[in-house]
Amino acid sequence: MALFLLVVLAFLGSALLRHPDTPLPQRWNVFEPLAVSDPITPITSWKLDWATSDPQMCVEIMQAAGRISAMDDLVVDDNCGIEGRVTLRSVGTAALDPLETSCATALRMAMWEEHGIQPVARDLFGTDVKIIRHIGSYNCRRIAGTDRMSTHSTADAIDISGFDLVDGTRIRLLKDWNGDDAKAQFLREVRDTSCDWFGTSLGPDYNRAHADHFHLQNRGWGTCR
Repeated sequence: MALFLLVVLAFLGSALLRHPDTPLPQRWNVFEPLAVSDPITPITSWKLDWATSDPQMCVEIMQAAGRISAMDDLVVDDNCGIEGRVTLRSVGTAALDPLETSCATALRMAMWEEHGIQPVARDLFGTDVKIIRHIGSYNCRRIAGTDRMSTHSTADAIDISGFDLVDGTRIRLLKDWNGDDAKAQFLREVRDTSCDWFGTSLGPDYNRAHADHFHLQNRGWGTCR
């Protein structure tokens, strides 16, 4: 009898969550897809994983959270190609130079912009980031000095070199990382927030090869340096 009651309650709970008039907010509903602008909850990371594992869902979410053009998948060989390929031109209110990448990377960028980059910019400078500067995503190559393929070879990574604010202020890793002003603080704080959305975040503190950019990749075990 107890098992029967549990099954009934589970069924009713699922039906309530799926009902179009459910009182549960979307951000808490495990049956509702991610919305980039929703406040963060304990299930946000699960929703993000769900979205990034489904290219079609990812594209639908990004169409409301940025400016993309969906493209056919790129298949080069066993090592190189892009699943869920898009051209990315903006995330939230921040523009990027047109960038060919995976939708999964684009969506992680959108989450970072919404919940990391813009809040830090407003806190430190009282204005928004207008442009996110990058030096690419897809590149069919090996990691320098190794036989391992880079995560760039599947567009599961993006390299960010700086930011332009709405008021014209320019912030660049190569020039501003080692400062002691608000620009340096901004770069450190946005690096830290990137670790909430990417599996690996590497910057100038990691090694000299990253002196001029953040390497942000979807895969990883939480390395944040």
